[in-house]
Amino acid sequence: MFNQVKILRVLQLISLLKKQPPKSIKSLAGFLENTERTVYRYLDLIRELGFDLQKDDQNRFLIVGDIDTEENNFTPEEASLLNELLLTSGNKSALKDSLLRKIYLKSELSIQGNNLVNAHLGKLIEKLSFAIENNKQVILKSYHSASTQSITDRLVEPIKFTDNYSSLCAYEVETKENKYFKLERMTEVVVQERSFKFKNFHQFIDLDPFGYAPTNNPAVDIELILNLRAYILIKEEFPFVMTFIKPEARDKYRLKIKANDPKPVLRFIMGLLDDIIIVGSIEFEEYILEYVNKLFMFREDD
Repeated sequence: MFNQVKILRVLQLISLLKKQPPKSIKSLAGFLENTERTVYRYLDLIRELGFDLQKDDQNRFLIVGDIDTEENNFTPEEASLLNELLLTSGNKSALKDSLLRKIYLKSELSIQGNNLVNAHLGKLIEKLSFAIENNKQVILKSYHSASTQSITDRLVEPIKFTDNYSSLCAYEVETKENKYFKLERMTEVVVQERSFKFKNFHQFIDLDPFGYAPTNNPAVDIELILNLRAYILIKEEFPFVMTFIKPEARDKYRLKIKANDPKPVLRFIMGLLDDIIIVGSIEFEEYILEYVNKLFMFREDD
């Protein structure tokens, strides 16, 4: 079964082999925490997918060449299948081999590759995937919380990853709430022997493209006109918004979207005031005016 853990390891291996110097089988096995025999199987798969995998006279391996042709762009069908492969288990499909071959080539894929290839995060994903599949509680060791400004251990029942694997949705035992935990803020994951006790309370709600969960307040309609600079920067900072952006004119792009929390959009706009026009969103304009008024009141108090 070509499951998500195997896909993750292939991604890690491709990324590693595309960087100098060439790598030995022993070092690759150590990096992936797997056997040398398994590494050889992965290398055979990488060759079958069309990568130019070369071996030097010291039996070290490296992916050479850089294919950058139009046929290597992701099709919508391939991008959709990638999400399925990462989140569940891949079914047999003619798209699968083409998809894996293009993962680190030119694409508009809205997935944060650095999260997938980072060795530490990869190990966290493997442990959490195991816990999800086997209904096991886990402890998120020394979790760094921005909202509470604390570093504590969290006992949770993991439910599901977000599409880009940057966050985990989990039921926190102490607070009895379903929450999102960012993988980059986890120091370690310790899988417990205890099975789920609160599965009936598990609930997964998709985050908005800015990475925020729904709140008690209604989502905010946002509509912006971006110049080329703003378009490039929002593409890098919030890749999931790309499906909500349409070309408007030469070097102009229109973003029309609902945000569960307008704060990240506001922060982005404040840094690019000369590159963004707010249109057709009275509610969001009022939110910005309220923010600016509070800012000036704060300065007056100082």
